[in-house]
Amino acid sequence: MKLFVAGLSYKTAPVELREKLAVHPSRLRCHGCRLKLGGNLAEVVLLSTCNRVEIYGVTPKVNGNVHRLFQQLSTSDVDFAPHLYLKEGAEAVEHLFAVASGLDSMVIGETEITGQVKQAYLAAQEAKLTGRVTNRLFQTALQAAKEIRTQTGIGRGATSVGSVAVELAERIFDRDLSGKTVMIIGAGKMGEACIRHLAKKGARSVLVSNRSYDRALNLATEFGGRAVRFDDCLQAMAEADIVVSSTGSPQTILHRDDVASVMAGRGNRPLFLIDIAVPRDIDAEVERLDNVYLYNVDHLEAIVRENVRQREQELARCQAIIRERAEALMARLTPASNYDPDVQPQPRWVLGAVAACPG
Repeated sequence: MKLFVAGLSYKTAPVELREKLAVHPSRLRCHGCRLKLGGNLAEVVLLSTCNRVEIYGVTPKVNGNVHRLFQQLSTSDVDFAPHLYLKEGAEAVEHLFAVASGLDSMVIGETEITGQVKQAYLAAQEAKLTGRVTNRLFQTALQAAKEIRTQTGIGRGATSVGSVAVELAERIFDRDLSGKTVMIIGAGKMGEACIRHLAKKGARSVLVSNRSYDRALNLATEFGGRAVRFDDCLQAMAEADIVVSSTGSPQTILHRDDVASVMAGRGNRPLFLIDIAVPRDIDAEVERLDNVYLYNVDHLEAIVRENVRQREQELARCQAIIRERAEALMARLTPASNYDPDVQPQPRWVLGAVAACPG
């Protein structure tokens, strides 16, 4: 049996392609089941974030047709093969450890990815898609991530995608948000991160819109902002200088005609839109409108590169921990003849019965 990871990320594919493969967290189990059956995989964990889609699998033979696995995730006829990478054995182990630790993220040292890796693993484990290899792999990866956080300074001053979006907003207005109105669409983790950073930067007014009005109200109240019902989103947008959108919607929520009507209502005053959702929330055609400036998650990379330079000195320490952990894990996983895909040790944090895949 061979361990592998196949995937694409912000390093190999633009957001236009990544969004075609993006899987909502609620669908990880179902898509994992399909991958296991369709790909002849003994074990599988599917990881999908705004910056990457990766399949971690155990199979009798890794062949060169891994792109077929990704075609199962998309209804598109796009050929993803040129954008995919494939790593096996120890290389796959070190890759996951780097991912889980935030070392392979667009924002080096960011912490959200650790929770996303854990969520992906638990979804696969609950659907009985994991086994001896992937259980040990992911449990050790999460332990390595914790060790790197506590023993190095890689996360010191680290920023999230949400905070980088706020930094972009600052640059647009020459570091002064005190007189600006910022609207957040989507009150999930990234939306909340944006609001927290905006509060620190002294934004004059923050509007929060979300499908769940109660969630929007709670966040807005916590930070002295104003909640906006989702149906009133366009009307409220006329007040905003900057709109940051980060919903989990699988479809576009802001179309060109919508924004055109907003611009008419604001006297064509410039509007800056920052779309950090994958799949994207805002139609790319919006950028063709006069005085509308649209940025997506890939546009944040220039800012991120500057932040990376401040933490590069810690990378060597992090990589040493990863190599040591990976070598120890590979020693435990060999010889392969000891591998039994039906033996599934439970992670310490999972309690109770294991749920079956809903189909």
